[in-house]
Amino acid sequence: MKVLIVGSGGREHAIAWSVAKSDKVDKIYCAPGNAGIEEYAECVGIGAMEFEKLVAFAKEKEIDLTIIGMDDPLVGGVVDAFEAAGLRVFGPRKNAAIIEGSKAFSKDLMKQYHIPTAAYENFTSPEAALKYLETAKMPIVLKADGLALGKGVLICNTLEEAKTGVKTIMEDKKFGDAGNTMVIEEFVTGREVSVLAFCDGKTIKCMTSAQDHKRAGDGDTGLNTGGMGTFSPSPFYTKEVEDFCEKYIYQPTMDAMAAEGRPFVGILFTGLMLTEEGPKVLEYNARFGDPEAQVVLPRMKNDIIEVIEACIDGHLDEIDLQFEDNAAVCVVLASDGYPVSYEKGYVIDGLENFKDRDGYYCFHAGTKRTEKGIVTNGGRVLGVTATGTDLKDARKNAYAATEWVKFDNKYMRHDIGKAIDEA
Repeated sequence: MKVLIVGSGGREHAIAWSVAKSDKVDKIYCAPGNAGIEEYAECVGIGAMEFEKLVAFAKEKEIDLTIIGMDDPLVGGVVDAFEAAGLRVFGPRKNAAIIEGSKAFSKDLMKQYHIPTAAYENFTSPEAALKYLETAKMPIVLKADGLALGKGVLICNTLEEAKTGVKTIMEDKKFGDAGNTMVIEEFVTGREVSVLAFCDGKTIKCMTSAQDHKRAGDGDTGLNTGGMGTFSPSPFYTKEVEDFCEKYIYQPTMDAMAAEGRPFVGILFTGLMLTEEGPKVLEYNARFGDPEAQVVLPRMKNDIIEVIEACIDGHLDEIDLQFEDNAAVCVVLASDGYPVSYEKGYVIDGLENFKDRDGYYCFHAGTKRTEKGIVTNGGRVLGVTATGTDLKDARKNAYAATEWVKFDNKYMRHDIGKAIDEA
């Protein structure tokens, strides 16, 4: 079969790698792709938001299955466009992808269906938000309602910080129209865990757990980013926690979306906070996490195409989802200055060191092929991932592998997975 993957980041590289392992697949295309994805797919110069061109390409090449990797096209309705053209596509429709596209929607959904989450209020005017903050308990969390590349969340320790945050999101529009509505949420503490799941609209099957590191600097300092690294599984996601989440969070979310006339077919990402009162939902995403996909997919035993087709056809309950009894750690190599400002175009050396090395992966996030060779082309450049017998072993392997790659302006955190040592 012929498969088209839509996206250009490390997540899409991990998906392409996983798809390439399937015996069912003869040819892979990726739009627009990147220099690393070229190893598995033919990259085509169509942007992820160019729906008409994507549909036309899929028809022309007689694509059997399209996998949507990114959030923007999902929230924008790319699945609806493919389905309207009679094409087979994997991902939630626009009316279901709103679970990521609007934080206010997802919070209201959780409140209505009694899914545990932090207390909150939604605001459409900065004046009302500022008035509310005058009597709110600090610290507090401000969230831009819409998509903001994983950066639209501000944790404010004082009232002054919170007031500045309202200005940043709602008046200065730092995150664009994503800040037209803002969620003010109570600050909850605990261990964060990410759980990805395959969904067919009725059944939800969770993958192995992971934990992301959002802050740019060591010790969880600096600005929020799209993710500086991740590890899987989380030692804090115990069987007891898993059982609770399946009963009170995952299946109730599937049932709630179906009850609202928004059946969710695709990948549901649930960001959890393991608080003293029990697990609470921080956020939902409507696709594979990045870089979570880079540690979860290398551990999956199943043929990804078989699982995806079961989701589309409504037979996910027949799939026995299995993962290796090992661990994986991903360290993101970024451009110094990310997420604020950074330079691109630096030649990357050492990528060949990952060839034919079992358990070591270099997923490209922001790269481009030029006459000089493969160069940096984004804030997050590469996701260096390694597996190991356990988390400490995987962490040691991943950090060793970061030394195999060189480029000017290379930056990374040095404490990805350090929580492992405290488990």
